[in-house]
Amino acid sequence: MEKYYKTLLILIFCLFLTACQEGSEAGDLLGQWRMVDSDTRYVSFSGSLTLLRSTTEGEVFGNFQHQGDSLFIQCYSIYGSPVDTAIVEQTFGFRPFGNIRVRIDRLDDDMLVLSKEGVTWDFYKY
Repeated sequence: MEKYYKTLLILIFCLFLTACQEGSEAGDLLGQWRMVDSDTRYVSFSGSLTLLRSTTEGEVFGNFQHQGDSLFIQCYSIYGSPVDTAIVEQTFGFRPFGNIRVRIDRLDDDMLVLSKEGVTWDFYKY
């Protein structure tokens, strides 16, 4: 019986470590960010996944990489719907849908500022 408890304790410890490391790839981006001056647009980062969500129009998943002052996002449309592309390109203004590259102008505990070709997006940690 004691062996059973040791095994169970080791398993719980391993699960705890795995859960604590979830999102470690996201680094300072980890969490949910709300677009300044918008009650409907959010971007979330966890692990290597991102979620662009508009509470009025829907959500789109993608993968991301943070390298230096650049953020690369590759969005995916589960159903191949034009609405998914519209959420990313029109609602958020990130283009092109499958190969987004933006510059990180500011990233700290409270603010995320992205820019590309004279357009700036401001987010705050939500």
